[in-house]
Amino acid sequence: PKLVRMADIAQKLSVSTVTVSKALNDKPGVSEEVREKIKETALQMGYKAPSPLKAARFGLATGNIGVIIPSRFLDSYSFYWAMYQNLLSHLREREYYGVLEILTDDEELESSPPRMLVDGKVDGLILIGQLEECYLEMLRAADIPLMFLDSYNGKSGGSSIISDGYYGMYAVVSYLINMGHRNIYFVGRLDATSSINDRYYGYSRAMNENGLRTADYMVIPDRDENGNLSIVLPDTLPSAFACNCDLTAYELTGLLKQRGLSVPNDISVAGFDDFIGLSGPRSLDITTYAVDINAMTKAAVDNLFQKMIDKDYRPTLKVITGRLIIKDSVRAIQHPNIIV
Repeated sequence: PKLVRMADIAQKLSVSTVTVSKALNDKPGVSEEVREKIKETALQMGYKAPSPLKAARFGLATGNIGVIIPSRFLDSYSFYWAMYQNLLSHLREREYYGVLEILTDDEELESSPPRMLVDGKVDGLILIGQLEECYLEMLRAADIPLMFLDSYNGKSGGSSIISDGYYGMYAVVSYLINMGHRNIYFVGRLDATSSINDRYYGYSRAMNENGLRTADYMVIPDRDENGNLSIVLPDTLPSAFACNCDLTAYELTGLLKQRGLSVPNDISVAGFDDFIGLSGPRSLDITTYAVDINAMTKAAVDNLFQKMIDKDYRPTLKVITGRLIIKDSVRAIQHPNIIV
C-alpha cells in the first residue's frame, strides 16, 4: 500500500503541511476544530506516525536530525562536507541518525519546505551556512528546533555555533603586522556570509589599532554573486593579503604565480580555517587560523538536544576558538618602525 504522508493529508484538506504537523503532534497554532478534522482524516487515510525510537527517552518521534546545506557551498573539497561528517559522528554517539538535504537556489528563494520536514521525518534541524531570510521564516513557522552552524542571524531568534572569525582574523592580521607588513589587503566578498563579515571586522580592528588605514579598494572579492570562486588581482599589489579562507588563499597564490610573483618572497599570503579538503597536496603551506570543526559540530549537537528536551531553553550564541598556525607563506620584511 502507498505510504500516506503529511503532504497527502494537507492536500486533501487544502491546508499546509505545517498545519498538519502541528495538529498531529498536538502543538499550538491550530484550532481544536481543525485539529480534530486533521486527526480524523489521517486515521481514515491510514496515516502512520514515524517509529518512536526515542519517545521514551526524549518524548520525540523519529530518531533523526535533519541537516540542510545550500548547494552553493558544496564542492569536491567543501569545508561543509567535513562538518557534515563530524555531525554524523556526534549524532551516532546519541543513537541518532543524520538526514542530509541539499538545498538548491530555487528551493531556497521559493521557500520550499524540506521534504524531511514535510514528511515529519526529523526531530530537529541543523542549518549549515548562510541561508536566505525568506527561507528561515518558513522554517521558524514550522515550529521545529533549529540550530545554526557556522552562521549567525540576529533576526532568527535561534541558536548558533560559529568559529571565532573576528578574533581569529584579528590574530592573523596582527601576525602580518608584527612581521613588518603595513599595506595589507583583505580577500573576501563582503555580505556573502556572516562569517566573512566577522573576519573582515577582525581585519579592520587589527589595522586600526596599529594606526593603519583601510579603504574600499583594499577589499578584493573572492567570489561572484552565485558563490563561485572568482578573484581579480588589482593592478597595484600590497605587501600581504589576508584571505577569508584557505581555498581563497591557494587560488590567490596561483594567480600571483601567473603574474610572475613568488609567495612569500615577493608577496605574503595568509588564510583562514586550515582546510583544503580533497584538492590534493600543495607546494606551499599557508599561514592560517585553524577552525576546530570537531568542537563546533559537537556543540551544535549538544545544544540542539538541549533545545529539544528543555521547553525553557533560551537561544544562545556560542563561539568556538581556534589557533594561529604559522607556516611558509609569510615573510618578514624590514620596516623603519620595527626590528624584525
